[in-house]
Amino acid sequence: MASRGTSETSKLRQNLEEQLDRLMQQLQDLEECREELDADEYEETKKETLEQLSEFNDSLQKIIAGNMTLVDELGGMQLAIQAAISQAFKTPEVIRMFAKKQPGQLRTRLAEMDRDLMVCKLARDVYTQQKGEILTALRKLGEKLTPEDEAFLSENAGAALSQFQKVSEGLGSGDKVLALASIEVENTKK
Repeated sequence: MASRGTSETSKLRQNLEEQLDRLMQQLQDLEECREELDADEYEETKKETLEQLSEFNDSLQKIIAGNMTLVDELGGMQLAIQAAISQAFKTPEVIRMFAKKQPGQLRTRLAEMDRDLMVCKLARDVYTQQKGEILTALRKLGEKLTPEDEAFLSENAGAALSQFQKVSEGLGSGDKVLALASIEVENTKK
């Protein structure tokens, strides 16, 4: 699904054109060979070909009406969440811990970052970005945040983290979000 439906749509169009050409050629061949066939055989073959054309037309109508798509509604939501995750989480380590449901490791990483900030081993902007990612991940994992952490998120959550929160809320279950985060982990490894 990496092409997001583009190559699949092209292939579908090509297959539809080939099917239409085949059915039209079949009708033409049938007319050319009419005298070689007995009347019953000709009528039966023509009837079958016309039924196939009718079925083909019904399928085309469904596609045109939008009742049949290559990327369904759930796929669309998945794409939106993958985009939100990739924009919200810049740190592969945070994505990995989030996807593996490791709130303890996330909290440990947060404590390490607090220490690194105090000893000037970590820049303030990097600290702010990563702390926002970790707190958002903890929240999505159902962990309780302290009032200070909530205030930090309110003050520092960027547009990407807010968008991730908004998009992922529409899914209900955190398992769906975690599954998509797992996909992002795999993409990050590549």
